[in-house]
Amino acid sequence: MTVNESDLAFQKPNTIAILGGTGALGGGLARRWSRAGYQIIIGSRNQEKGEQAAQALLDEFPDLNVLGMANLAAAEAADLVVLTVPHAHQLKTLEQVHAALMGKILIDVTVPLKPPKVARVQLPPSGSAVVDAQEMLGSEVYVVSAFQNVSAEHLRQDHAISCDVLVAGDKRAARDLVMTLVQAAGLKGWHAGPLANSAASEALTSVLIAINKHHKIAGAGIKITGDSNAN
Repeated sequence: MTVNESDLAFQKPNTIAILGGTGALGGGLARRWSRAGYQIIIGSRNQEKGEQAAQALLDEFPDLNVLGMANLAAAEAADLVVLTVPHAHQLKTLEQVHAALMGKILIDVTVPLKPPKVARVQLPPSGSAVVDAQEMLGSEVYVVSAFQNVSAEHLRQDHAISCDVLVAGDKRAARDLVMTLVQAAGLKGWHAGPLANSAASEALTSVLIAINKHHKIAGAGIKITGDSNAN
């Protein structure tokens, strides 16, 4: 799916690549989107690991439509790409797949956690890890921030998730499309403004980790109050 910046809307993707899909968050999104009718490609550093991760999902959930590839091949084959790697590997992974992302939407789920103090907000000097991704990739890749505040364990289960998703991005049409994917994953999305506002979502992850630890909650999330029908 190649889109010019002047286009008013993005086409609904058929194939979604999840780079770093071998992890819990990527696997949870893969499961929910596959059941919503999307073809999912699990991307990893090499094809064997991608295939193993896809097979592990199929062993657990045989009804899924997933396959595994190396990250670059996955990004090339997909209409839309999702990045779910740790912050330490974010920019290196994007450098490797940069050419395959041109003209596409990239959903970046990166949170700048720095173990062992993951319950402390530690944003990068620029203020946002996802903004760093957009600056590195340039204007021909449409970066959207989402899913930082959703528990991976909730995504891997069949129950409804009482958690909202903040969707930030500099192009409204790209945010609109990501909002449909949030809904397809069984969640409610909210337009959260330009990509710079991703700093709030990234910081909230550490806050939620602290809440989980102190109050012994398994997967705390956020809910937006007000008009439930608002977009």
